[in-house]
Amino acid sequence: MRSPEFEGHADDPLAGHPATLRPLTHDLVAAVLTNRGHPVTTDAAGGLVGRWAQSHIWFLRAGDAGEMLQVRAVAARAFGVEDVPWLHDFCNTWNRDRFWPKAFVHVDDTGHARVCGEVITDLERGVTPHQLDRLLDRGIAAGCRLAAEVDRLAGTARP
Repeated sequence: MRSPEFEGHADDPLAGHPATLRPLTHDLVAAVLTNRGHPVTTDAAGGLVGRWAQSHIWFLRAGDAGEMLQVRAVAARAFGVEDVPWLHDFCNTWNRDRFWPKAFVHVDDTGHARVCGEVITDLERGVTPHQLDRLLDRGIAAGCRLAAEVDRLAGTARP
């Protein structure tokens, strides 16, 4: 990510000294993603979401002050509810062998099972745009890696 200008528009979340810690905000996350050229939209609940390869990725803020960054990937490949035990085994193996993202199974209201992954970072003390850019990039890459592996699972024999 290029360093933002020291001077800029007062309402530009990337303006100011590049080493200054800023609070994690929706606008800062959106500005960093847009600066990298990632198309994202805001969903009905106010979260930022985009599509990468075989996944949808949400960029959420959690915590009392919205200080926790959560990058959540949901693999596009859907499975039947009968595959949940097999998908749990996959997620347990994934979580044992890798740090990022934490993988889990979600069954939606229509009975489709999907593998999700998430990375959560506590930014209570703030974050620079460059740090946030790196965190978002790693969260996207890890989520895409998980989704690609889930996509490969679709053609394998189940126990």
